[in-house]
Formats: sequence, structure tokens, C-alpha cells
Amino acid sequence: MAKGRVRSRMELREQYDAAEARERASGGAAAGEGDEDLGDLGEDSGAEGKAGKAPAKKKKKTAATGTKTRTKVPKVVRKRVVWVVYDNSNKFVAQFPYPDRAKADEMAERLKTEKKQTYFVQPVKEEIKEEKEK
Repeated sequence: MAKGRVRSRMELREQYDAAEARERASGGAAAGEGDEDLGDLGEDSGAEGKAGKAPAKKKKKTAATGTKTRTKVPKVVRKRVVWVVYDNSNKFVAQFPYPDRAKADEMAERLKTEKKQTYFVQPVKEEIKEEKEK
């Protein structure tokens, strides 16, 4: 852990500003010329960086269009909803078309009374298998 006095940021900023003012007063024109030279180098290096980046973007674009591959479009699978009667352990008992929910509920109730177990009806989506015409 730090021992001694903890400096605040305001004090550090004041010290930095005072040191900068002393440097300006003692250096005068020499400090100003040095700053301009650094600024010119910074601008030149920035321009080189921009010039270096522009061709890279063009290369990426040409490479992307040149190596573009076709993606396989997934086949749309048609589905339908049916009512399925299950027993208490989620075992399939019977299946009914969607408009025949009343029949599915009736069968579940009949099985509950006959076998004294729990049966329930649940909607399930299943794939429609299409036959190929030849």
C-alpha cells in the first residue's frame, strides 16, 4: 500500500502546468520549433497510415468478391399441427388431426377413467412428407 501523503489530481495538474510554463519561458522559440516539427511528423505518419489502409480495403473487397461462394439455401420444411394423447410418463398413445381436438380430449378422459392414470392432450408439429411425382 502507498505510504505517506496522497497527491490529488488538481495538485499534480498545477505542478504540470507550472513546469510547462517554465519550459516555455526558458525554451522560447526553440520549444515552439520542436513542437511544430513533431506535429509535421505526426501528420506525415498519419497520412502514410491512411494511404496504407486504403489499398488494404481495396484488396479485401476484391478478395471477398473473387472468393465468394454460393451458400446452400435450406429447404423449407412444411409442418402441420396434430393433437397427440400422452400418458403420465409421456408415452405416445394416440394421434388425431388438428380439427379433431374434441375426439382427442374424449379419448384422454375415457382412458383416465378406465385405467385410473393421467392422460393429457398436447399439440405437436410434424413434418409433412411430400411424395415425389413421377
